Amino acid sequence: MNPDKHTWSRLNRLQLGKYAEYLVKMEFALCGCDVFTAEVDDHGIDFVIRTRSGNHYDVQVKSFRPETGYVFLQKAKFRIHPSTLLALVRFVDGEAPTIYLVRSCSESDASCPNPIFKGRDYDPPEWGMTISKKTLAYLAQGCSFHSVVGSLA
Repeated sequence: MNPDKHTWSRLNRLQLGKYAEYLVKMEFALCGCDVFTAEVDDHGIDFVIRTRSGNHYDVQVKSFRPETGYVFLQKAKFRIHPSTLLALVRFVDGEAPTIYLVRSCSESDASCPNPIFKGRDYDPPEWGMTISKKTLAYLAQGCSFHSVVGSLA
């Protein structure tokens, strides 16, 4: 194996984000989902997936490194809805990327944002997520990519 293969620090923020987006698309495809990409990304959604059962989900992809302390999504472009998902990709030098898949809302209440998101009334308003040990534990426990994909109807 190439020892430099997982040296993510060589990539700038845009390169890392693009890599994350392609990686997540391929993981969805490996899980049997169809992936549809928009020609123009003016709604903040990176792509749409269709599950084997025919349900569609809007997917926004965000990447982060260990030193990243905060990830955010503009409220105008990331709606809280049962069909909206956030794919978070963690890049640590020397390791393969870790993909988390986060439902935008509580499974018990579709109008209630996932508790990992904190509403911030900045200009423009956003959903924020502080990357901490507690957040990473939450992601590892309930947001593993393959377990969430397996639960999508």
